[in-house]
Amino acid sequence: MRLTINIDCTPEEARAFFGMPDVGPLNKMVVDEMTRRAKDNIDTLADPERFMAQMIAVGGKGLEGFQQLMGAALAGGPMAGGPPAKKK
Repeated sequence: MRLTINIDCTPEEARAFFGMPDVGPLNKMVVDEMTRRAKDNIDTLADPERFMAQMIAVGGKGLEGFQQLMGAALAGGPMAGGPPAKKK
């Protein structure tokens, strides 16, 4: 026997029904903060010289992370959004 139930509700109604928290205010706060930081650093991001100076100022780990990100992007690895690397 097969039984199909279709429920027509909004995501907010579904979250309330299952007792999940409303993350809307938290999401808005995070997006607003990211927007503020992007606007504050837009000049740094547009100028490669200032961007690299900031990366170096963060320390070796920041520069290493940036190099790994760029290497993965060029290789089409998992960090670039490509297919996951195959394990041997």
